[in-house]
Amino acid sequence: MLKVLLGDMLFASQHYNRYKWLRVLSFSSCVETAGVVLLKHHRPTQMSSFSPLILSCYIINNTFKTDVDIMNPNWKTFLLSQQAQLENDAIITFTASLVPNDKVLCPVLHLGVLTVSGADAASLLQGQMTCDVNEVTETNSRLGAICNPKGRVITTFLLIKKADVFLMVLPIALLDAIKKRLQMYILRSAVSIADSSEHYCLLGLSYSALATEAFLNTQQQDVISIQFSATQSRQLVIAETERAIVFWTEQLATGYQAENSEHWRYLDLLDGIPWLTNETSEEFIPQMLNLDQLGGISFTKGCYTGQEIVARTHYLGKAKRALFLAECAVPKAPLPNDMIIDDSTDDTQPIGRVLQAHQSGARYQSEHELCKLLLVLPVADEGIAHLKLKDAPQFPITINRNWL
Repeated sequence: MLKVLLGDMLFASQHYNRYKWLRVLSFSSCVETAGVVLLKHHRPTQMSSFSPLILSCYIINNTFKTDVDIMNPNWKTFLLSQQAQLENDAIITFTASLVPNDKVLCPVLHLGVLTVSGADAASLLQGQMTCDVNEVTETNSRLGAICNPKGRVITTFLLIKKADVFLMVLPIALLDAIKKRLQMYILRSAVSIADSSEHYCLLGLSYSALATEAFLNTQQQDVISIQFSATQSRQLVIAETERAIVFWTEQLATGYQAENSEHWRYLDLLDGIPWLTNETSEEFIPQMLNLDQLGGISFTKGCYTGQEIVARTHYLGKAKRALFLAECAVPKAPLPNDMIIDDSTDDTQPIGRVLQAHQSGARYQSEHELCKLLLVLPVADEGIAHLKLKDAPQFPITINRNWL
């Protein structure tokens, strides 16, 4: 499952380092340079109206797919019946609102679900994850990461247990690669791994009140509900299609307002949930993403892939970098892995990277809305007081010193 780059040779040569992971399936004549296959002077008919060069698309079984395509079709039909609109075939939006609402309900499109089942499922996952799988119960979920042998995070995830089955919620752009990676370790184990993204619908429920449940506390009745903020009343809901439709309808009847799908990404960012993308996969060790602070790393569980590097960082000192929340008046959100520089020196070398950046994305837009960013930066470095985006230095970055 790979994102798509549409462009020409000049664009590729200028941006290859940033988009070196991209590949494209040919629909007409193609050229290949520096490992990037490009559509030459041609865009597929169904994409001809899209202006951005980078689209939220994937190639699955030789077919262009978007986040919306991967959705359960009945769930998609229901949302469209609720006056939802598709934007660039990857984002769901609703009619703009003139007033903010403190109770919102969001369809969540950018995450998918892997189900891992079988007698040896827990053992397999325990050997690949930073969190302790044995601590995951039907009432207690866990954030975690899967790392490469060098301790770099390939993906972060939310792990939920439903009876004898584990549900891994992770970025849909990384799901296929993670599925293949886990299957490599099955061998003769009694484990089954399936992409259940079309089976389960994901929703976000947010209310501007203080949290009354512990972070990642999980309730399982007709739907699975996970408290997804340490401070605010915010739940990630997972349900089969029919139950998701009923739940959505019930919440609207209690005063919740349907909200744009991108707003949930924004709320996750504010809570420091370190979701990765293709650009940021295998760039950072878990501590740089604050996974230790989020309970996503066990230092007592034993071995797993990448454990030696993660443990050494913990026991021989602390990570030199960490995740920070920041804001910037930049009109367009920077891309994952964009470079951050210290403007107080003449050194143009980046001191940090963008993990995520989002505008509010809500139906109600304030005139003074700032772009929020999660940045991986040096710990206790005075230079973070003079931060700017390397590609947009006219917009200074302000760190939220009171965050976490």
